[in-house]
Amino acid sequence: MIHSTKPPLSFELRSDWLAAYLRVDQIRADTLTQLVQHWREPADRDAIIAALDELADVVHSPRAEGELDAAVEQVEDTACMDTAHVDVSSPDVRRLLGELSEVERATSRFLRRTA
Repeated sequence: MIHSTKPPLSFELRSDWLAAYLRVDQIRADTLTQLVQHWREPADRDAIIAALDELADVVHSPRAEGELDAAVEQVEDTACMDTAHVDVSSPDVRRLLGELSEVERATSRFLRRTA
């Protein structure tokens, strides 16, 4: 089990040890902030809500290939959202590398090694 010193930006081994989770809380916070950045303007708010309603309809119904991606992109475009990215400091890069190395050791223990 990996015990990160900074859980909001960390790797965590899944309970079956076959894969891992990457936790990046800052992306969630930035996404919500960007989603409502134009909320005070009634026309913008209504357009964003309409795009969210369309996304909800797509999520809750059978969909064609690419339909979910298109609905998500529509919300992003309507809300003027940026690409999700997080600055990672040098100390955090080193810490994350250590966590990822632990995850790699656990998840690859049954993989065949090729020479």
